[in-house]
Amino acid sequence: MASIHSSKTRPFASYHSVTPCTRTHQIGALALVIITFFLTRIFDQSLNSSSFSPPTSGQYRSKNDVVRFSDSGGSIFWPQRGYGTHLSLKIYVYDWNEIDGLKHLLYGRDGKISPDSCVKGQWGTQVKIHRMLLQSRFRTRKKEEADLFFVPAYAKCVRVMGGLNDKEINQTYVKVLSQMPYFSLSGGRNHIFVFPSGAGAHLFKSWATYLNRSIILTPEGDRTDKRDTSAFNTWKDIIIPGNIDDGMTTHDSRIVEPLPLSKRKHLANYLGRAQGKVGRLRLIELSKQYPDKLECPELKFSGPDKLGRKDYFEHLRNAKFCLAPRGESSWTLRFYESFFVVRMCSSNPIDQVELPFQNVIDYSQISIKWPSTHIGTELLDYLESIPDQVLVRLYTESDSCSAFNAIMWELQRKVRQFHQSSETFWLHNRTIVNRNLVEFSKWKPPMPLP
Repeated sequence: MASIHSSKTRPFASYHSVTPCTRTHQIGALALVIITFFLTRIFDQSLNSSSFSPPTSGQYRSKNDVVRFSDSGGSIFWPQRGYGTHLSLKIYVYDWNEIDGLKHLLYGRDGKISPDSCVKGQWGTQVKIHRMLLQSRFRTRKKEEADLFFVPAYAKCVRVMGGLNDKEINQTYVKVLSQMPYFSLSGGRNHIFVFPSGAGAHLFKSWATYLNRSIILTPEGDRTDKRDTSAFNTWKDIIIPGNIDDGMTTHDSRIVEPLPLSKRKHLANYLGRAQGKVGRLRLIELSKQYPDKLECPELKFSGPDKLGRKDYFEHLRNAKFCLAPRGESSWTLRFYESFFVVRMCSSNPIDQVELPFQNVIDYSQISIKWPSTHIGTELLDYLESIPDQVLVRLYTESDSCSAFNAIMWELQRKVRQFHQSSETFWLHNRTIVNRNLVEFSKWKPPMPLP
């Protein structure tokens, strides 16, 4: 038996015969590394260029960072990271007759409120999003394959029209949620709710208890509201635009068309009520000092001098800038209306304002955010200093895009592969059970809410 010290088994015994590394070997090795690096970069660039189109602006550093928003027919680009390369959502839309109480959130306690009456005005998004989803290619009728669940409710409209009071709205929401097994399964994380007014989810008094994990679509991102608690969370919720009159969003037959700059009578205007808000009151006083520059007409919503829909937009388009100070909350519909007739908006909401789709829209290119503490002649002087040729560039209409598809892209970021809640448990064979070890398929309402 050979000794472990035998030269035949020593691991380094033959190293003395290896050819030493020369200068030529070192140069060759370095050249090989450099060639490999450049070939790899060329291959990566050619592969990525075949999958993604480059952005039209300098907003992104690399063409590999974005994905063409092809679903809208426009040229909006969405970041690849967190979105994927295409929309592949499956959304289940609850039907009014499958959940006891859901009908009341849609049509009131007596079932007499018409969706057509709720689709009008600044809160119409609650109806429009619902209708679009019903006709959308993203809709699925199978709950078991759904990525997300949409809970339709016109609660704001129902409340305004007397269909339900605050207490009834709260009780009805709780009743509806307790009958949704998939809501209990995920803790509400994959359920979507629309709250289209400045009150946001506060319309449902118990939102903080039951919807604190759910996805809320709202135009209101004010985190310093008078309730001292904001229902908007930047991590889970989505800011949506306010509802614009259909007569202004249709390119073929709009109520009014934008005027050329040379034909606009005023430098700026503000069309709205004072509501006792400091910023609005300052603008009204400023308009009295400089009526040729700033228009702030007294709006009447009833009587013979009531400002009609067409008259409102006629006034709005007759200035180079539309001023959109905050009212009861930071968001204002005027901010969105102005883009269809003015093309430029000077906005002065509070610092905490949230705007839709900020990941792809650079609002500094299409609007001005001016501090309300500096409302005065300083504001007018600044606006007047902007040359018309600069405004012409800013007014240039961008390629068309769809707010609905933009919402779908944002929702795609919210999709999770796995869902669980405090009332959800699972076994070794992937069976989902509740606290009493009852299988998910056998859960019966009312269920304990997470």
